[in-house]
Parts: sequence; C-alpha cells; structure tokens
Amino acid sequence: QVLLVESGGGLVQPGGSLRLSCEASGSWFNLGAMGWYRQAPGNQRDLVATITSADFTNYADSVKGRFTISRDNTKNTVYLQMNSLKPEDTAVYYCFAEIYGLNSGDNYWGNGTLVTVSS
Repeated sequence: QVLLVESGGGLVQPGGSLRLSCEASGSWFNLGAMGWYRQAPGNQRDLVATITSADFTNYADSVKGRFTISRDNTKNTVYLQMNSLKPEDTAVYYCFAEIYGLNSGDNYWGNGTLVTVSS
C-alpha cells in the first residue's frame, strides 16, 4: 500500500513564504512524476506544479516565478517552496505521485495540507 503524507501548511501573511513537503511510503517498481494540486473553497482542484523523475518541471502560470518544486529521490519526497504568497494562494494543497508496479501504474494522493495567506 502506498501512502503520501504532506506537511508544512499553515497561516502566513501576504508576501511570506512556506515550504510544503510530501513523503511517499510503501512499495513500488518505479516512482514517476510527483507534484502538487490545490483546491480553494468552491473551486475545482487545479494543478500547481509537477516534477518528473528526471527533474523536468511544469508550473501553473499563476505561480511561475514564485513557487519552486523539487524532489529528493533518496527520500521519496517532493517539496514546494512558496514565496511571495498572495491571499489567492489560500487553498488545500494536495500532493500526488505516479506509482508503477510491474504491470500497471496509478496516481496516489495525500490528504491535503491547508495553506492560508492572510494578514
């Protein structure tokens, strides 16, 4: 069984920074892309950033230049450094990972961590 656990959310003032972490545990043949989505109240879940196993990254336009995604494959962990935070970044942030067995793959999700940007 695969488990993803996020940490690092909280309350921060506009212009501040937070660093989210997400560690994957369990067993698999290959750990593929990892990344973050977010969901604000009343909105759909939207892509924030992704990173492949080869460290290719992709960002939503709304976070480019402010957020940085990275991963440590030795720890099965993905990070999201969030700088210059805005109130509109307030959301529950969900980590995901592409997990592959010998014959198939699937996306797994964490339970989410709340980020609130407010003065």
